[in-house]
Amino acid sequence: MRGERIVIVSNRLPVTVRAERGDVQVVPSSGGLATGLSGPHERSSGLWIGWPGDVTRLDASQRATLEGRLTERRCVPVYLTQSEVTRFYDGFSNGILWPLFHYLLGQIPIETRDFDAYERVNERFADAVAQNYRPGDLIWVHDYQLCLLPGMLRRRLPDARIGFFLHIPFPSTDVFRTLPWRNAILEGLLGADLVGFHTYTYQRHFATALLRVLGIEAQVDSVVYDGREVRLGVYPMGVDAAQFGRVASDPQVLDEVRAIREQASGARIILGVDRLDYTKGIPRRLLAMERLLERDASQRGQVRLVQIAVPSRTSVPQYAEFRRRVDEEVGRINGTFGTVSWSPIQYIYRSISPRHLVALYRAADVMLVTPLRDGMNLVAKEFVASRNDDDGVLVLSEFAGAAAELGDAMLVNPYDIDQVAHSIKVALQMPKTERQARMRGLRKRVLTYTVHTWAERFIDDLALPQGAEHAPREVSGGIANLTMRLVQSTQKAERLVLLLDYDGTLVPFARAPDLAVPDEELLSLIQALSQRPKTRVHLVSGRTRESLDQWFGKYSIGLHAEHGFWSRVDARAGWLAAAEPPGEWKAKAKSILDAFADRTPGALVEEKTASLAWHYRLADLEFGLLQAKELRLHLANAFANAPVEVLVGDKVVEVRSHGINKAVVVRLALAEVPAGSVILAMGDDRTDEEMFAALPEDALTVHVGRGASRARYRVPSPEAARAVLRGLLP
Repeated sequence: MRGERIVIVSNRLPVTVRAERGDVQVVPSSGGLATGLSGPHERSSGLWIGWPGDVTRLDASQRATLEGRLTERRCVPVYLTQSEVTRFYDGFSNGILWPLFHYLLGQIPIETRDFDAYERVNERFADAVAQNYRPGDLIWVHDYQLCLLPGMLRRRLPDARIGFFLHIPFPSTDVFRTLPWRNAILEGLLGADLVGFHTYTYQRHFATALLRVLGIEAQVDSVVYDGREVRLGVYPMGVDAAQFGRVASDPQVLDEVRAIREQASGARIILGVDRLDYTKGIPRRLLAMERLLERDASQRGQVRLVQIAVPSRTSVPQYAEFRRRVDEEVGRINGTFGTVSWSPIQYIYRSISPRHLVALYRAADVMLVTPLRDGMNLVAKEFVASRNDDDGVLVLSEFAGAAAELGDAMLVNPYDIDQVAHSIKVALQMPKTERQARMRGLRKRVLTYTVHTWAERFIDDLALPQGAEHAPREVSGGIANLTMRLVQSTQKAERLVLLLDYDGTLVPFARAPDLAVPDEELLSLIQALSQRPKTRVHLVSGRTRESLDQWFGKYSIGLHAEHGFWSRVDARAGWLAAAEPPGEWKAKAKSILDAFADRTPGALVEEKTASLAWHYRLADLEFGLLQAKELRLHLANAFANAPVEVLVGDKVVEVRSHGINKAVVVRLALAEVPAGSVILAMGDDRTDEEMFAALPEDALTVHVGRGASRARYRVPSPEAARAVLRGLLP
């Protein structure tokens, strides 16, 4: 852990205040955030600032006792009145932002007047942080209740290092733009130096919102705002996997697991664990269970859904109504299918102890995690961390952030009740060998990327000096010293793997794509590198496979065209596609690009198998940039629900199939690389940032040019890049 003091700011303090018989007790709260940040909080002798809960009934003496005990825990309370809690927390945070960020616009009241309370409470938090701030502190603000706080702190503490992490989804721009206070929310978040999200999708949505709402263009994973660089990062939150594993191995917990199984009387156990919130998809999950029993009578009496519903926001009328609806559904289904000795649904509306929860995780045959939308959903990871028997099946909503990491789960659309019912049946019938193979894959991820990893990575990135993450080092001594350093790194390597971009990296940009052909010097260099002992060369380009074949097909190197859509691993192999060619969207996209090319003198359209590129290098620079921005907005609207990505490069706007990028090439190129190999990658634009991001942390990455990059080193030009590569030759 670094030496800076960490100042954590969240809506709630990580403690629970209890007043019993005149005494005031302060006990630690459970939960992922409290667990993940307890280490940094303790090791840095940091502060935690937040609301301590409803303490309005405490008298003066009890309040003094509370203050002392919070101080002992280095907690700073922000006291809120009941009116502020009702309007700031229930009214705006959970009545407006929560449903909107979860795409449930129907849950938003027709009218609200609570933004002023939200703003006022954020100001109260800003005052508390400013009063306790010491120069050098790292300030880490958490979640949707405090979106305005980074901007308020920036005005009070202009030199502070401020981070913000959003624990819920950031919605697509069309949804976010419905928020009347959208400008204020974005400007508040841009007060941070680092804004973190669970997934790349949420980060992309945020960047798109900046463009569509504020007209600010993000470059790769950063944006310049108010003269500062604001970095955008992806930090998937994990769980304390080691602790769950210890509890799951406890003999008393294992005894409880056996008891749960015995009480089930041979029935297979399907488990759901959720807060009772309308985003968690509980009613549809109940209907999926009903559909399973309707369609397969053999399952009756043989399966049971154990649904834990933890009370949530019980004072809010919408939640009370939602509870009534769930209660009715449970009663109706049990009444329809239940017998004297069996009920299909065991519904438990209360909190349960962590140990009993782990016992349920261990006893379950199938875990249902099917929220309609969720920022991450740590229940899925808790289940996996608890299954040190390598068994059990996770059925996971594709709209949970965890789905981006847990590919070995059975992913389902929670709105498709038939699919969920079918997936439950498949999970129940899954052979043990497949269950264990899937669970081992899930556990590898969950045990590696824990909540402690999440916290440490965010804090390390926040502590970087402004721009450091996007300022690759230019080694003193120039190209010669960089070459020497790379040569030293590769001398004893089992193998050297080169991943090289083409345009802008090995050759300068030409006025038109067809003009950027390789010269004899480059061809000679590629041939020599391909013949270097223990070396494997991959050209990773946006060019067509026809161009790469024509220029480099005779060399024994890997060729990857159209940013990874086509790959030819060596000269003897044929070209293989990473996916099916695009469908009907391509013709529609071409008509749009052609229309913009017609009205932009100097622009042209390049067609590839899985993408289309609109080049404007020959156009008037200012007019071309304006047209490019308009084109991006038009494409975003036209393909909002299509499997399409819009990518911005150097004087080019490209439309490509979703999921096809240079990260695909990294997985292919490194599939059989032996241990002890050294990987060297060179690139110049945003597509290469995807490649850099997918590489192992110890890879040698070189950015060509002056732009922002996550690469470790920088060289100024393609000529310099060639000089470095020549230095690697014997």
